[in-house]
Parts: sequence; C-alpha cells; structure tokens
Amino acid sequence: MQGFNMGRYVPPEHEGVISGNRLNKSHPLGQRARKPGCLVVRFEMPFPIWCAACPQPTIIGQGVRFNAEKKKTGSYYSTPIYSFTLKHAACGGTIVIQTDPKNTEYEIVSGARRRDLGAAQGDGSILTPREKEESRSTAISMLEKTISDRERLFDANLRIEELQDALGRHWDDPYEQNRRLRKAFRAGRHEREKNAAVAENLKERMSLGIELLPESEDDTRRAGLIDFGPQDDREDLKVLARPLFSAAAAKGKPEGKTNQKKRGMLKSEVALKKIEQQLVSEIVSNTRAARDPFLGFGSSPSSALGPKGLLPGLKKRKRAAEDEAAREASEPPLQKEGEQPKKEPPTKSVAGSTVAALVSYDSDSE
Repeated sequence: MQGFNMGRYVPPEHEGVISGNRLNKSHPLGQRARKPGCLVVRFEMPFPIWCAACPQPTIIGQGVRFNAEKKKTGSYYSTPIYSFTLKHAACGGTIVIQTDPKNTEYEIVSGARRRDLGAAQGDGSILTPREKEESRSTAISMLEKTISDRERLFDANLRIEELQDALGRHWDDPYEQNRRLRKAFRAGRHEREKNAAVAENLKERMSLGIELLPESEDDTRRAGLIDFGPQDDREDLKVLARPLFSAAAAKGKPEGKTNQKKRGMLKSEVALKKIEQQLVSEIVSNTRAARDPFLGFGSSPSSALGPKGLLPGLKKRKRAAEDEAAREASEPPLQKEGEQPKKEPPTKSVAGSTVAALVSYDSDSE
C-alpha cells in the first residue's frame, strides 16, 4: 500500500522552484497519460452497435463500458471534437467513436455500425387504425387540417388586436382613470372603517376573541328565519293544564258516534262547530289552570312559579307557618262595643321566677 505523498518528494533546493511532476518527468495522471497526446478514460457505449470485426454478427449493448484512449481530433467553432478508440474484448477489433457537437450526439468512425432502431416518434396524437387508413388514402385531409388551423390562428390574432385596442382606449387618459380609482378606494375606505368600528364594538360587548367576517345578505336572511317565540307563552304549563281524559271519554261516548253525526252536517256548520269546541276547550283549560293550586299557571313565567318562586306541588317551609302564627299572636284581638278590655296579669320578675324555679333537696338541710 502506497503511503500518503510517496513519490512526490521535492529536494529542498528545488522546493518552490519546480514541481514534483516536472522534476520526475511524469504526468499528474500517471499511467493514464502514458502515451503522448491521449488519455485513457472509462467510456460507456451511448447506443447499441454491431461489431464489424467479429466473425458472427455481434451486438454491443448500450451501457457497456470500455477503457478507451481519448484524444482531440478537431473543433466545431470553439467546441473541441474528441475521439475514443477502444477494443472489443470478444474479437480484439478496434472501434473508433467521436463526438458530433453539431448534432449533439456520437458518430461511429470505424470498426462498427449503429443498430437501426427505427425513426424516433415524437409526441403526437394517437390515431386508430381506421384513422390511419383514412389519412393514407385521403391526401386532402392534411390540407383541410392546415386550412382550419390557419383560420383559428387568424381569429385568435383578430381577438388579440381587439383586446389591445380596448385597453388602449381605456388608458388614453391616465389622470382620469387614476382619479376614478382613488375615488372608489376612498369611498370603500370609509365603509371599511365603519364596518371595522361596528365589529370591534360588537366584539367588545360580547367578549369575543375571534375575527368577525363582514355581514352578508345570506346571514340577514337566515337570522330572520329564526323565531324564539313569545317569552310569556309557556307551552309546558299549558300541557300540564290540560285534563288527563278528554270530554268525550269522560262522558263515556265513543268518538265514532260524533263523527257519524258530523257526516250529515254541512262543511260550514262543521267548521263553526269545530271553532266553538276549540274556544270552549281553551276557556275550560285556562279556567282550570287559574284555579288549580298545584299548577300555578299565570300570564308570566314568574307568576307560574307561585308566590316567592315556589315550584307547583311543593309544600311551604315550616318557618313560613311559624311566622304566620307569630304575626297573629302579635295583633290585638278585636273588641266589641261596650266591652272593657281585659287586664293582663302582671308578669313576674326575673328574680322571682328564678326563686320559684329552685327546688329544695333533703341533702341541703342536713
């Protein structure tokens, strides 16, 4: 194994004056440049070729690599032309390939020929066998296609010219256009500032931490469709106020008989009868709700809960009954005419009451 910088020694008297390669009369690339004017490189076959030196037809595939001698043979303007000389290992024949800068590819000089892979087909429209046959048989189809393409190109150029003329007329007076744009922007700026102030006020009142989008017609229409109903209308209390059994069931009359009687009536009479029944049932339910102490139905939600916010059906607290008894005891009794007020017995003093409350025990006398 060769060590680092071995063979590149330069004596002190020649250091900085002459290089090691020149001193040793060697090439920087070593054995790769053993022949003057050429360099041994690794060459990869750019396309498949037929070897001319082999006794039997032999193909050298694309991508096969060889050790080739590279040399400059000319130039195309300022681009150099290089030739690569290589040997086929199977037969020992020499093959020469050189670059073609004009067509940006390689060409074979001697020793082989390029394999024919057919004409390169570019990207085009895919035709069915029937369309291919029609295009071959009808030579005028290509001419018709060319004419239609020319017509489309003419129409497109005409449209482009019209757009350019319209744009030129629009900007004939740049000052007027600038004034119009600034006026529209000024009006929009005032409206945007007003909407921003309204949105900021709404966010501050509702403590919102999100950005509000501008109001639209769709939002207004959807908000108008929302109906929360009247506040004093308590459907739950109305349901509680209804009787458990209907009037027909209470009387024991089946509903089928009532329907049979209605069949002989006119439509107007049936409608009036229905309105009358609805009115009567509503009056009965309202009257029952007003008199039922367990429902506490009123005109407002606060009255529906009963006095002091008590829920219907719940008993009052015991302290309320005690307060009522104390109030009655504090009021003086009513006196009749000619009747003298009764004298209250004198109250005993605290000391006397405490003395009377004492009890004598036998142990005290002893």
